[in-house]
Amino acid sequence: MKSSSLLLLSFLLGVCGVQGASSFRICAFNLHHFGESKVKKSNVVHTLARIITRCDVCLLQEVRDMKGKAVPQLLDHLNRYDPDHEYTSVASERLGRSSAYQEQYVFVYRTDTVSVTGQYQYPDDREGDVDAFSREPFIVRFKAPKTDIKEFVLIPQHTTPINTTKELDALYDVLQHVRKMWKTENVMLLGDFNADCGYLAKKNRKHVRLLTARNLYWLIPEKTDTTVRSSTSCTYDRIVVHGERFARSVVPTSAAPFNFQQAYRLSEDQALEVSDHYPVEVLLKGAADRVSLSVGTFLSLFVLKMLT
Repeated sequence: MKSSSLLLLSFLLGVCGVQGASSFRICAFNLHHFGESKVKKSNVVHTLARIITRCDVCLLQEVRDMKGKAVPQLLDHLNRYDPDHEYTSVASERLGRSSAYQEQYVFVYRTDTVSVTGQYQYPDDREGDVDAFSREPFIVRFKAPKTDIKEFVLIPQHTTPINTTKELDALYDVLQHVRKMWKTENVMLLGDFNADCGYLAKKNRKHVRLLTARNLYWLIPEKTDTTVRSSTSCTYDRIVVHGERFARSVVPTSAAPFNFQQAYRLSEDQALEVSDHYPVEVLLKGAADRVSLSVGTFLSLFVLKMLT
C-alpha cells in the first residue's frame, strides 16, 4: 500500500510540475542601428529570428527604419522561422531631437499569447520635465491571459549616454503618470538604460528616484555584462518591475542577458554584426503555476495522510 501511494504521489507531483512549467518571456534588445542595410544580411536576420522568437514580447530599440520596410521584412522572417506562432508589432513614431538621427521603439509579440490593450506616446512637453528625454517612452499595455499577472504595462527607454542620470530620474515621473492614467500597479520598465560604467556615476545614483524609491525591483544583477564586446563589461540593459504583486509573478532568478554569441557559437565579429548588446529577458509565471502549487500541496498532504 505504501509503495503504491508513493508512486501515486510522485506521479501527481510530476503532473503538477508540468502544469507549472509554462512561462512567459519578456525581452528587451538594442538592435544597434537596425534598418534596411541590416535586414538585407541573411545571416544576421536568421540570428535575430532565433533570438526574438524565444520571446512572447520583445522590445526592439535602435530601430532606424526610415522607409518603413525593415520591420515588416523582419516580421515576415519571424513568421516563416516559427510557424507555430504568429508575430506582429506595434511601434512608436520616429523619435529623437535631431532629424539626422531618430529611432523607434518596436514591440514584437506573439498574437496567440498576448494582445495590446492600450498604447501611449509620452509627450516631451509635460510640465516639470520639458525635453527630459531624447527619445520619449512609447508605453504599451498588454493582456496576457496565460500569465499569473494577466495584464501589465511596459515602459521602454533607450537613454542618451550623456543624459542618462536625468532620463532615468525622469522615468519615475513617467511611471507615476502611467499608474494614475491606467489605474494599474503592474508596470515594468526596460531597455538600454546605459545604467552603468561611465554613464551612471556612483555619486549620481542618489539623484535617480528610479533607484532610490521603494517598491521598485531591479531584476538584472549589478556587474552583469550585457555587452558583446570582450573589451567592455557593463550592465547597460535593465529590467525594473514595480510592485510586489508583479515581482511575485516573476520566475525567481530568471532575469538575465541572453548570450546569443555563446548559445549560437558565433565569433565576436559575427555577434557584433547582429548587435553590440545582448538582449535582456525575464520569465513570468504561467497562470497554471499558482493552481498547480496549491493542488500539489493538497495532494501531497492527502497521500502522506494515507501513508501514516
